Amino acid sequence: MNSIQFIQEYLKTPRSVGAIWPSSSTLAKAMVAPVRFDQATCIVEFGPGTGVFTERLVEKLLPHNHLILIENNELFYESLKKKYSRFANIHLIYGSAEDIVSHIQQKGFTQVDFIVSGLPFTSLPEDVSTKILTESQRVLSPDGEFITFQYSKKKFSFISSYFSNYQTKRVVWNLPPAHVIRCSFQ
Repeated sequence: MNSIQFIQEYLKTPRSVGAIWPSSSTLAKAMVAPVRFDQATCIVEFGPGTGVFTERLVEKLLPHNHLILIENNELFYESLKKKYSRFANIHLIYGSAEDIVSHIQQKGFTQVDFIVSGLPFTSLPEDVSTKILTESQRVLSPDGEFITFQYSKKKFSFISSYFSNYQTKRVVWNLPPAHVIRCSFQ
């Protein structure tokens, strides 16, 4: 998928795509850096979109890691399916992150070690955001992490309220600049 297609999808559904331009490789590195692949069994990515974070995750996957990609945009899902359906440890789901519990159970998991989220919490309806974070909280392992990014600080306290601890890091090499938020229970 190219940048023009990405912009077209944004124009069709700005609330769910959330950005006018794909994330930078610098942001992708910052989002994936906290994932402890040596310790993780199940990693979930919410809203992989064009796969910028997915590519970084796939580069670092170890044989014992399973990556579950949950995408609700049909064009993005089909593009990801073409790229990743041949991998036995990458599972694609066309659906909503709100249903993470049933999605991971469908793939044989009860817990998730890391959730990497590209979802635009600032533009999602509050009830959708609440359900996604509540359900994520239910499935995240005690030492797991929820990693997301936002363009503004508007939703920091909302997102972090579901977890005991959080850290932020600003990534200026992105259009627009972004804040990576790492949330955990420890």
